[in-house]
Amino acid sequence: MNISTSLRRAKAPLALTAAVMLAASACGGGDAGSGGSGDELSGTVKVDGSSTVAPLTSAASEFYAEEQPKVRVTVATSGTGGGFKKFCVGETDISDASRPIKDEEIKTCEENSIKYEQFAIANDGLSVVVSKDNDWADCLTVAQLKKIWEPGSKVNNWNQVDPKFPDEPLKLFGAGTDSGTFDYFTDAINGEEGASRTDYSGSEDDNVTVTGVSGTKGGLGYFGFSYFEENADKLKLVQIDGGDGCVTPSVETVQDGSYKPLSRELFIYPSAKALERPEVVDFVEYYVENNKKIAEDAKFIPLNAEQEKELQTALDKLKAATK
Repeated sequence: MNISTSLRRAKAPLALTAAVMLAASACGGGDAGSGGSGDELSGTVKVDGSSTVAPLTSAASEFYAEEQPKVRVTVATSGTGGGFKKFCVGETDISDASRPIKDEEIKTCEENSIKYEQFAIANDGLSVVVSKDNDWADCLTVAQLKKIWEPGSKVNNWNQVDPKFPDEPLKLFGAGTDSGTFDYFTDAINGEEGASRTDYSGSEDDNVTVTGVSGTKGGLGYFGFSYFEENADKLKLVQIDGGDGCVTPSVETVQDGSYKPLSRELFIYPSAKALERPEVVDFVEYYVENNKKIAEDAKFIPLNAEQEKELQTALDKLKAATK
């Protein structure tokens, strides 16, 4: 049973997603690799947040269930912002995030005595996609993307993006405003987090963007690289020129930073209080120690060597905070 793959392909409603993960935690036995205490544990680990990061945590849960079948890891997807709202009042143990925590969220956590560390768990490259029927837009510059997406933009035809492009209506699809992907894209392209034109079809469910772009000849959208890989038969990937020529997102270009400015880290935020429970610290240790396998299974880009060191340091620091 591959729960992480099913989550990538069809986002279930929040309650159903959690139910699916409860079922996953009851799957088989066997040796899932390094990590884990070796003792039989039970209990529940509550995770909520980014729909982009959910496939990673779902894959971690699936692998972990082979080692600790009595531990239930529930994974919900209320968006990065929605996840922090719950996490910072103590409703969840771990928050999935596709962007760093914001100042106002930090303040809420502090007001509720929620201590945490930021764990970069994998890498991702935001993908800009168009319809398979689009035979003109192979590469777009950051300036062209800004012209399309900046607040107040009235660009509604491809020939307004570039006079060489055809007279074809431009229809836009992208992340909803409660998504960390929206925050990241608007900051990278428009220079300010949250700054975007509003007349586009937005959703926290990336499959809505897949359906919209693939079904519209003049469609254009953006989401995480893993969702393009899952839908490469339906969409065309656009190269991005960040100033040094056209670059395609890949493992190599994201890890070495040449795919700019749309490369990013993906995060989990475990709370120190939650790590006082053996099932939570065991799951988090498993997640950290098996991050490469988990990232590859969920079709994300693994951490580089330096990021690996930083991740272990963050875990050690958080565990120390529980003593």
